[in-house]
Amino acid sequence: MSNKDLSLLATVDARTKLAGSNKMEILLFSLGARETFGINVFKVREVSQAPAITKSPNMPFGVKGVISLRGNIIPIISLAAFIETENNAKQYDTMIVTEFNKSTQAFLVDSVDRIIRVDWNRVRAPENMTTTGAVGNNMITAITELDDGKLVSILDVEQVLATVVGETRLPDIPAAQLEANQYMFFVDDSVVARKEIAGLLDKMGIKYQQANNGREAWDRLQVLASRNFDEGESLQDYLKIILVDAEMPEMDGYVLTKLIKSDARFSGIPVIMHSSLSSNANKAMGSSVGVDAYVAKFDPIVLSETLTPHLHR
Repeated sequence: MSNKDLSLLATVDARTKLAGSNKMEILLFSLGARETFGINVFKVREVSQAPAITKSPNMPFGVKGVISLRGNIIPIISLAAFIETENNAKQYDTMIVTEFNKSTQAFLVDSVDRIIRVDWNRVRAPENMTTTGAVGNNMITAITELDDGKLVSILDVEQVLATVVGETRLPDIPAAQLEANQYMFFVDDSVVARKEIAGLLDKMGIKYQQANNGREAWDRLQVLASRNFDEGESLQDYLKIILVDAEMPEMDGYVLTKLIKSDARFSGIPVIMHSSLSSNANKAMGSSVGVDAYVAKFDPIVLSETLTPHLHR
């Protein structure tokens, strides 16, 4: 990876211009096999050689140990443990330090290539495409194609982290006081995130509809908005909140929010962005497209406290 590409990682906060452009930047890397993998640059803090790893007994699956990084102790995780590759027994010494879901961790990889910018509409869910490589445990959230025809598998690092730390146990959360015909809508491309959100809404007693990516969400929201309402009623009498992820295949949450906010049929319905990306830059991106609130994944209490006042507008 060139010094120019590395310097891009230090200027993430300058990328707010990407909001609403339906584009993302991906850091490409390999795990020693023919496949090329990617991770959203917004999740990446730095790339470097891994320092000495301190091992301890009873580490979770995939965790090689911990490292000291500028005074902080963080886990270091082998991505090869979660992906079926030709060389998954190889020892890797390049690490990608990431920050998302309010946690910091390092992922061991074979080598880092470069940063590319792609349109979200060129990113597809894996079930819609065929790959030549063997990918294990459903850890791929999306696939895109480079100009030379090479496929890039974008890892669902949220699911990798959830596998390491285990399922989130929901605390006692007050039930929402909604009428029987009222509901909310959420969209997220991550399987683990959809499961967490659905579990929380079930516990709050909130009915919901959901979608797996921004394009699917917009199509379903169009159907909801096109129904016939009784005189004096509108969509906002029934649909109380739209909860959107930020990074999703085909259409990201920023473009989806712009479409919702520009459609008068959704007037008065709050849009809340629920993202694993919690930097000030990402919050500014959400604000620039008109989200009513921004909450980082996944703290069930914070999410519940954010939803509750908007449910009763």
